[in-house]
Amino acid sequence: MFTGIIQGLGTLFEKRPSGGGMIFGLEADFDLSDPEEGESIAVNGACLTARNIKGRRFYVDVSPESLQRTVLGGLQAGSRVNLERALRLSDRLGGHLVSGHVDAQGQVKQRRAAGDFTLFSFSLDPRLTRYVVEKGSITINGVSLTVNSCERDTFSVSIIPHTLAVTTLGMLREGDQVNIEVDIIGKYVEKLLSADRDDKAAPSRINPGFLAEHGFL
Repeated sequence: MFTGIIQGLGTLFEKRPSGGGMIFGLEADFDLSDPEEGESIAVNGACLTARNIKGRRFYVDVSPESLQRTVLGGLQAGSRVNLERALRLSDRLGGHLVSGHVDAQGQVKQRRAAGDFTLFSFSLDPRLTRYVVEKGSITINGVSLTVNSCERDTFSVSIIPHTLAVTTLGMLREGDQVNIEVDIIGKYVEKLLSADRDDKAAPSRINPGFLAEHGFL
């Protein structure tokens, strides 16, 4: 699990095909203190397994599924990426719970300045926008953000200068593709509420009445 609070940037220094997928060589801009072979690291929001860690450099295997679902396949040598190491149970949860499992790609529809802030509008598959709510959380290229507004197939976010400066979001232009992960909690709630009523297992106590009683609806 991750929080969507980026620890630093990295640079892709090697990219080569392997078994239908790809192998990436990455170099972090920050020290990987106490690195562990096989640990999880989010690269532009996609959870990957780090191996052959030497100093600030490491390699990851990118599966065909990850290449199809994310924008990682479009990266080239020299591309900059957002990096976050996996969450420790003792860490502060500064963003929100992020699984590192990208749901879909989206496109930057609009970027405009609003005082010191930058407003972005993104497209999103309409099948996923039901998980996007105003003032809820969403992850763009691994960065935890708050939703300003949402429509049938678009949503917008307002990004502060600090986030633009320390992540790759500042490099985004209209037309660029991004990795999007919606809030995982909404998907679990939907799954519970849509469970088969004929299931022989004990019925769940979680239902619309329960959620309303406890302030979730």
